[in-house]
Amino acid sequence: MAIFDTVLKARPGALLPALLLAGCATTGEGARPYLAATNVPAIAETEPVGTANDDAADDPAIWRNAADPAASLIVGTDKKAGLYVYGLDGKVRDFLAAGALNNVDLREVTLADGSTRILVAASDRTDRAEPRIAMFWLDGATGKLTAISSESFLFEGHAPAEAYGFCMGGSLGNGELARAYVVLKDGTVAESGLYEVERRIVPEYFRDVKLATQSEGCVVDDATQTLYVAEEDVGIWKVPLQAEMKAHAFARVGAADGLVDDVEGLALARMADGRAWLVASSQGDNAYALFDLASGKLAGRFRIAGGAIDGTSDTDGIEVALGDFGLRYPEGLFIAQDGDNAPEAQNFKLLSWQAIREALGLE
Repeated sequence: MAIFDTVLKARPGALLPALLLAGCATTGEGARPYLAATNVPAIAETEPVGTANDDAADDPAIWRNAADPAASLIVGTDKKAGLYVYGLDGKVRDFLAAGALNNVDLREVTLADGSTRILVAASDRTDRAEPRIAMFWLDGATGKLTAISSESFLFEGHAPAEAYGFCMGGSLGNGELARAYVVLKDGTVAESGLYEVERRIVPEYFRDVKLATQSEGCVVDDATQTLYVAEEDVGIWKVPLQAEMKAHAFARVGAADGLVDDVEGLALARMADGRAWLVASSQGDNAYALFDLASGKLAGRFRIAGGAIDGTSDTDGIEVALGDFGLRYPEGLFIAQDGDNAPEAQNFKLLSWQAIREALGLE
């Protein structure tokens, strides 16, 4: 098992942390801080998930239709029931009952027959003692999901544990369709290659890294072959994937890094010119923190509020995809789970990346 490098980077620049500290507010002994953030309105929302009166909606993924960006699709988990597919209008295109799927990601993959398909995969916690990866095909034209299989990846030396977080990266070896990362609830992050075997997609466990406490959100930066993982009460870790998996502290819970526990979903926005930001759900104060990946510094914070559509609170999963998504999302799309969509069940809110970028002065 890798030994952790727990030394935090020095974070030069006192102005932003000072402003954040000035914006702190507490409401009594033991209350979490409420840090300053810029309001950015949602411009659309999905229909609520089918599980009412419960913590159900959790994590989104985005498929961009390059031929017709406005016809792009969103996949979201109802962690009590299965997977939804939505259009950019927020309407349900499909629902597939698939058990307790927590986090979801998708990739376009090329199969042995030369065809390109949309692979959707999710952490399957239906059996809390046996972690599994559930996999599906998404039809981009119809928005329909087809189940492939749910595959166990228990590995030698690890006790039974619950599959929790999940994300995928590009292939790192011959014959792989993609590389999968399952974050177990005990903080173990297990890496597997995904392979096509007789019309099934099968994970082959490679290695793992252990965080000390409960973790969930993760995202892979393919450009730098780096995995980012959120340890909920601690902060964000970066794990270079080119060699031995070893976690390095990237950002800590606290005003200096703009994070209030729990740290939940992570998403990555990388532009064609190389500029990139890591976005994190600062669930403890209903906000989102952006980090400049070139410098590692906090670049700004925002909340979803101020429009005709209600804002978000208690956000678990988030996702961002850059590029043209039609007139309402000319530079990209940001999606966040809304933990309190009363009087209706939980859902997902959609924002323009351009609006976020301009509100935070990201150049």
